[in-house]
Formats: sequence, C-alpha cells, structure tokens
Amino acid sequence: MPLLITLTLEVVEVRDDSIPEYAILSHTWGDEEISLEEIGSLGAAELYVVPSTPDVVRGKTGLSKIRNSARLAREDGYRYLCIDTCCIDKSSSAELSEAINSMYRWYEGAAICYAYLFDAENLRDESPLQESSTFRRSKWFTRGWTLQELIASKDVKKISEDNFLQLLSYITGVDESVLDGSARLDEISVASRMKWASGRVTTRVEDIAYCLVGIFNVNMPLLYGEGEKAFIRLQEEILKSSNDQSLFAWKGPATANGNNMPSGLLAQSPVYYQDVRTLLPPTSFQTQESFPSSMTNQERTFPRNP
Repeated sequence: MPLLITLTLEVVEVRDDSIPEYAILSHTWGDEEISLEEIGSLGAAELYVVPSTPDVVRGKTGLSKIRNSARLAREDGYRYLCIDTCCIDKSSSAELSEAINSMYRWYEGAAICYAYLFDAENLRDESPLQESSTFRRSKWFTRGWTLQELIASKDVKKISEDNFLQLLSYITGVDESVLDGSARLDEISVASRMKWASGRVTTRVEDIAYCLVGIFNVNMPLLYGEGEKAFIRLQEEILKSSNDQSLFAWKGPATANGNNMPSGLLAQSPVYYQDVRTLLPPTSFQTQESFPSSMTNQERTFPRNP
C-alpha cells in the first residue's frame, strides 16, 4: 500500500502485512493535482518552501492541499497519510487497477478520514442545516468516488452522537445505520445501494462502475474506453457473488410519449435506480433456497422453484 510520510511528504510502499496506522484524504479532484511523479521530483525541503516565483509544480493548488492535509495529520499524531492523487502511479494501468479495486479497503482501514470540501465556504458563518448552505451544495456529495469513501471510513461513527449523521444521511441518501456502522453493506439490498449512486457523477463514463466495486465487494479489471459496458460488467460481477434479485428492480428512462425505452435485462446506469422506494433486505429478493442464476452471451437463466 502506498503511503505519504507526513513529515517529509515522501511516498513509500508498505507491505500489506505491516501497514501502520494512517490517515486518509477524501476529496474531489481538480485541474492542478500533484501526481506521484511530480511529488517525487521535489525534495522534501522544497515542498515546504513557497518561492516568490513558483515553478509549474510548486505553483499548483494540489500541492497546497497535500501540505495542509499532511500538517493536519501530523497534528493529530499520524505519521502516514494516503492521498490517491499523489500515492498512485496512474501511468501504470496495472497499478491503477489494483489501487481502484483496493480503494474501499484503504478507506475502511484508515484510522481517520479527512474530507476536503474545497467549495464549502463560510462554514463558520452558516449552518450546514440550511438548505442553501455551501456545505450541502458541495461537489463532494455528488461525485461518484466520494460515495464509497464516506461509507467505508470508520471515523464517521465519531460524529454519530449529534445531528450531523442525520444530515449526512439526508444529503446522500445513505442509511444512517450504514453510516454509523450498525448495519453491514450486505444487509442492504443491491437496488438500494445502486440508488445511493443514482445522483452521482464521474468525469469518465466507466468510473461510475469502477467507483462502486468496493460497495458491492467485487473486483473487475479496468477497461477505459468501454463506456457504459463497464456498468454492465459491474452488474455481472455482482450476480456472480449475490443472489439478490433486486438488481433487476430498475426503471429505464421514458420516451417522449411517456413509454419506457426498450432495454436489456441489466441497467445502463445507476440513474435507472433513482425511483427505488422501499429499502428491503437482500433476503427479500432471493429465491427460497437461494438458487444462483447464470448468464451466457445469449441469455440469462433463472432457476425454477421445485
């Protein structure tokens, strides 16, 4: 696992069997993020110096985000910090695929998660309870990747004693029982989990599927360029490990005359689950003896109850 040393801002690779206590950052990516190569090109001493005429790397706003996050983690007593933008080698498709498939586990294993809402201003002067607050309108609540980061991070439990947990549930649609850790994800139906992502967006079409692999506890290779097929593959992976038939409880978009558009058996996007109303446990959608269904390139086969 790649971790950033909060004192020197050096990225080190830690073996999975000896991962130390670490903090992690949840944020939305901007146009001036610092890559692993860029942070490695700067000496530790240079990283904390703001020159009068900064070069291309030191002038990026992403470096300020890294500095401030590392400082906060140090103040909280953490020597290590995980930041996806500068800890992952995105030029390596193999490393990127491994990181994305491990991301949920990384957030779940962190001692604390810092959520950086760059567009939430005047938090001291406004109440997040206000509908018009910048907190509620932050992009952090609408991006695909931050959904699993919110759900996986254990530190959310620390704020469960006040109304903030209820507010997070209201904004995101995620059950309070999931946010406070009293309910496991596998106790929530597939359709309900899909609905959480129905209002989320990603820069790349494929990422709306890749950002959900941890929430459904599946793994899949990354094939950028496949478009909406990525979401189809995600559902196929879910079907391999779950008999929860609520996966099919979606509704496609309507045509101009009000009729539903023709579609296949699997949904093309999480948006198709936005009208799911009843949150039922997975067992409600499983066959009596949990017979698995099977899929080929030509057809989907369901078992027949004896």
